[in-house]
Amino acid sequence: MGRSVSGIHRPHTATTDRPDPPTRTLVIDDDAMVSEAVAEFLSRDGHEVETVSTAEAALESLARAEEAGREYHLALCDLHLPGRDGLTLLEQISATHSATAFVMLTGYGSVESAVRALKLGASDYLVKPVVDEELRQAVARAVARHTLLRENRTLRRRVGEGIPGLIGDDPRMARIHDVVRAVAPSRTTVLMTGESGTGKSLVARAIHELSPRRSAPFVELSCGSIPETLLESELFGHVKGAFTGAHADKEGRFLAAHGGTLFLDEINSASPGMQLKLLRVLQERRFEPVGSSRTLEIDVRILLATNQPLEQLVASGQFRQDLYYRINVVQVALPPLRDRAADIPSLAAHFLDKHAGELARELVGFTPEALAAICAYPYPGNIRELANIIERAAVLAKGQRIGIDDLPDSVRCPTHVTVVPVQGADWVPMSLEEALRDPERRIITAALAANHWNRQKTAEQLDINRTTLYKKMRTLGIEGPQG
Repeated sequence: MGRSVSGIHRPHTATTDRPDPPTRTLVIDDDAMVSEAVAEFLSRDGHEVETVSTAEAALESLARAEEAGREYHLALCDLHLPGRDGLTLLEQISATHSATAFVMLTGYGSVESAVRALKLGASDYLVKPVVDEELRQAVARAVARHTLLRENRTLRRRVGEGIPGLIGDDPRMARIHDVVRAVAPSRTTVLMTGESGTGKSLVARAIHELSPRRSAPFVELSCGSIPETLLESELFGHVKGAFTGAHADKEGRFLAAHGGTLFLDEINSASPGMQLKLLRVLQERRFEPVGSSRTLEIDVRILLATNQPLEQLVASGQFRQDLYYRINVVQVALPPLRDRAADIPSLAAHFLDKHAGELARELVGFTPEALAAICAYPYPGNIRELANIIERAAVLAKGQRIGIDDLPDSVRCPTHVTVVPVQGADWVPMSLEEALRDPERRIITAALAANHWNRQKTAEQLDINRTTLYKKMRTLGIEGPQG
């Protein structure tokens, strides 16, 4: 049998190899003997340890480390602390230092506190006395979680930096990140689908920037913005005299994108004749400019997007079935912004930073009322509309924070209702309960964002108890921001 020192049970075990670089760990316990014993044990395993005895001291240490660019990888915290319990501290750390893994230690364990700790983001929940190997394994799991979070953030920065449409932690966007990384190195044709303004062109550019073609041209053309009579010339070019007004040879978009990527937006608007020509180019990688008999061969990666469901257009005979199957190799479906409301605060902050820099103004964020209104708005124009709203607010802002009065009437007016059209149908049969889910989700998400995802404050503001808030979050699929 091993012996117990200050609540830590120590059988004879071999120490593991020291981690390199050392794991920075914060031990939070008001019992000095326990704190010192844990610190000594972790130090022998290669951790760089600091000990504190109160929640306030822990928050101060975390803030200092963040300012110095030396975040803590791990926090081990006692459940019962003077002035503020460990669960309340865990909630604060999860909201403000989400990259720090958290292990809860207590001498008075209960199922209720364990479940709550794990729901709030703790990696583990250990009851004292803790056997060395049990603590070592819990710490290893927590550090592994921290490493995974850090790697995920790095990957997201690689894909999302400078690409507003890919900002956010919505699970659907995370899957899109994975698809972008998977298809980028290849030549595979990718079809982006979704409403206008959801960021399809940004995904296309992300694929190009992560591909071996990144140093070659990225050429974009919206098929819906070009008259049908000119679209062929825009795509394939023409020779002098090919038609009235063709006073000189013109290079088309396909040739301009040679060696790089051509992104064709609103492909759903292409005429049947143009669809046939595109099918040939996709299959043979060759074409003739308008008015020329000379065949040009090209090396172009083709990406496409549609704001209408092509399956329905194929069924109605408006879109060629063979072209649809040819371009629908990998499909990326972008969700409307109203369905990823938890990402609105980070998107709004991104646009605010961007426009503050362009305007040479010091703008530091939003008031809680303004952020709540921004999050609650349904955005029929999606990300493009949010960007315009933030740009307007940045121009008109009277102070350093965007206030409710800096927002347009359509956003700040609580009685405003925007009817969002349903693609492919005027009405989808649903119960009243289903119809009310979306506005309820937006209201709760807005309140959470305004309170920095503090559930207790949000429940008080919404005049419901905390248990009800948790149930609604689970029912509505609302997830907190990820590290």
